[in-house]
Amino acid sequence: MSALTSKQAAGLALSAFMTLDAALGMIASDGRILMTNPAFDRLFGKNSSEDLLGRLQLSSWNEALDTSPLLSINDHTFRVKVTAQPQGYFINAEDITDQFDRTAREARRARTDRLTELGNRRLLREGLQALLDEPGVPQDRHALLTIDLDRFKAINDTLGRKIGDALLCLVARRIRSTVSDHDVVARLYGDQFGILQSEQAQPASAIALAKRLRDLLSRPYMLEGQLIEVTARVGIAPLTPDTTDVDQVINNADLALNRAKQDRAADYCIFESGMDQTMRARRALETDLRRALALREFALVYQPQFDLQSGRVTGLEALLRWNSPTRGPVSPMEFIPLAEETGIISPIGEWVLRTACRDAAGWPDDITVAVNVSAVQFANRALSTTVLSALADSGLDPRRLELEITESVMLDARGTALGVLQRLRATGVRVSLDDFGTGYSSLGYLRSFPFDKIKIDQSFVRGASEDRGNRAIVRAIASLGQNLGMATVAEGVETTEHMERVSTAGCTHVQGYLISRPLPPEQVRAFLARGTVALPPSSSDCSKVA
Repeated sequence: MSALTSKQAAGLALSAFMTLDAALGMIASDGRILMTNPAFDRLFGKNSSEDLLGRLQLSSWNEALDTSPLLSINDHTFRVKVTAQPQGYFINAEDITDQFDRTAREARRARTDRLTELGNRRLLREGLQALLDEPGVPQDRHALLTIDLDRFKAINDTLGRKIGDALLCLVARRIRSTVSDHDVVARLYGDQFGILQSEQAQPASAIALAKRLRDLLSRPYMLEGQLIEVTARVGIAPLTPDTTDVDQVINNADLALNRAKQDRAADYCIFESGMDQTMRARRALETDLRRALALREFALVYQPQFDLQSGRVTGLEALLRWNSPTRGPVSPMEFIPLAEETGIISPIGEWVLRTACRDAAGWPDDITVAVNVSAVQFANRALSTTVLSALADSGLDPRRLELEITESVMLDARGTALGVLQRLRATGVRVSLDDFGTGYSSLGYLRSFPFDKIKIDQSFVRGASEDRGNRAIVRAIASLGQNLGMATVAEGVETTEHMERVSTAGCTHVQGYLISRPLPPEQVRAFLARGTVALPPSSSDCSKVA
């Protein structure tokens, strides 16, 4: 095929120039139109040289070659490529409206929570980063709020995910109604939401918003005939002039939210520097707690329970102790709540159960062992299997094992805890209700489950000498236990006065330092072998029991 002549090549190039869909034009440096194609004329109009330089802002690109800014004309978006030539500029304007819109839609989707149609965590982080990066922005006029719903997990588990998702959508709608157009609202994950409040005096504006959220979100919701109530907790992290890190702000808001959730009377909490230190200490304790289980730093001690009628010890309660090589003895009041909150209580509780059954198997056949079981352990459907396995491995008679539970175990909308208790009790395992009278619905639980024993909280026992109301409570519980055929154990009996009072009130058993301090396993057999408990002298008959 022969080569094109110069004239033919020029004609072909001109033909292509005139027929391309891209808007092409040659513009002189003074703005005169030297040459255009029909697409260029349709876009910018013919004979529009007088304002073309201004519309294209060519003067600002004089020093740049091959730049590609975006230009919006008649709801269309064009990518304009400008190339400097000796005669002026060569303009190539390509319509990218569809591509641009598609990219914008994808960007919106990437920053939108699909369930609630609020922003997501990415959008919130980007908005926060933009505030921190923008020079001259007064940081003390912005705050991050995080919001969490109490009881949402229980609602989701009990009524189903469909109801849970619908509830989140209603919550999102209410949150959106409380904020201004300047604020960024996002669903962070699960039932946690975030608000980046801007251009408001802080922390006063964040506090006012937190109060509105608490009031609005706590109002009842009606979903598929179900009246649902939740409570909102809010953590507030105001930005400060020295704030530079997005993660720091989010972490501060989360710390404040956790404090608000711990303080049940608080609607909201504002971040304080000491919270970070507290959280670091908590994480360190959690790490040590996990290590303690792996390294077997836990031990059990046993506190005797004394039968006032027979005058002898009939059982012992297993109590968990932790002697850390770095912390020393750690109070159960410090580590047990953390173990329950983090879920570590489940493996710890299984260790306690197996160890207590193994120890009790070496005691006389008429002595029982009581083991505390938390509500977290009951959340595991395999609990009954674990209990039966511990009994089988140790050879302990099920009738010698007593599980102590608090009413928090019975706060189970699905009734699984009650079913586990019934299955275990059918095997002979005994069940007692601990800390009776300190909750809200204990009488109802006594009707729903035939407990073997009721344990009266030590606060009523020790406070009875100064408070007639406490004495009346002890008498009422003892009478209730007698009428229901349940034993009643008075905890915290430390003096002969305590012993006389609970005995007179009708309690059947006592437990406390007056009988014995908690004993290490190696001392239990010798203690039981003595057969008697030495009590201080008193005029009361109950102090003379052997």
